[in-house]
Amino acid sequence: MVAQEQVHEEKQDQASAESLAAPQISLEDYMEHYAAQHYEWVEGVLIPMTPATLKHNDLLYYFHTLLHTYFTLQTIGRVIGQPFVIRLPESPNRRREPDLLVVLASNPNTLTETYMDGAPDICIEIVSEESTARDHGEKFAEYEAGGVSEYWIIDSVRHEARFYRLNAEKRYIRQNEDAAGNYTSPALPGLVLHVPTLWAEKLPDPIATVSAVKTMLEQ
Repeated sequence: MVAQEQVHEEKQDQASAESLAAPQISLEDYMEHYAAQHYEWVEGVLIPMTPATLKHNDLLYYFHTLLHTYFTLQTIGRVIGQPFVIRLPESPNRRREPDLLVVLASNPNTLTETYMDGAPDICIEIVSEESTARDHGEKFAEYEAGGVSEYWIIDSVRHEARFYRLNAEKRYIRQNEDAAGNYTSPALPGLVLHVPTLWAEKLPDPIATVSAVKTMLEQ
């Protein structure tokens, strides 16, 4: 009986998701009712974000702590976590919610209370099995065309991090870590991201992360 009820509930959840995916949601309705509920909006269709795994959450909080600490000590911008909407000029009928986005103080675009109108300086996506094609495909193309200066794709399933920067032709060029596995960005002077740390069974705790960032910036 319990199993039957569970199947029924799963079918209801699936039906609900399918009904939400119908191309009938206006932008206004999306922003008012769904943007804060971990949905993206693509050509009038709601795209539900998959529930995060523990590893996904750990990486999200690690990056947020790392970048929040950095911007506390280097007051040149801020990091914003999802759900937070971005509107890119080349994709007017799409609204994405990156896992994290970085907005520098020098960014000329408009940061409102509920969305970023224009390109952030960095978008960070932490890949899940369900989002692999979207993160490497649709979002790659949209962020590139929309002028997002850097795009970081963090894939804990495959233990792979990809860092892209726009070149003079406004095309993403992949950037490599150094021989020690460190990635640095010209947008974040003094910050060093040690990529192998991302695949550790246990990520550095907030106290260790804050201490590490302080040490980086003192050098």
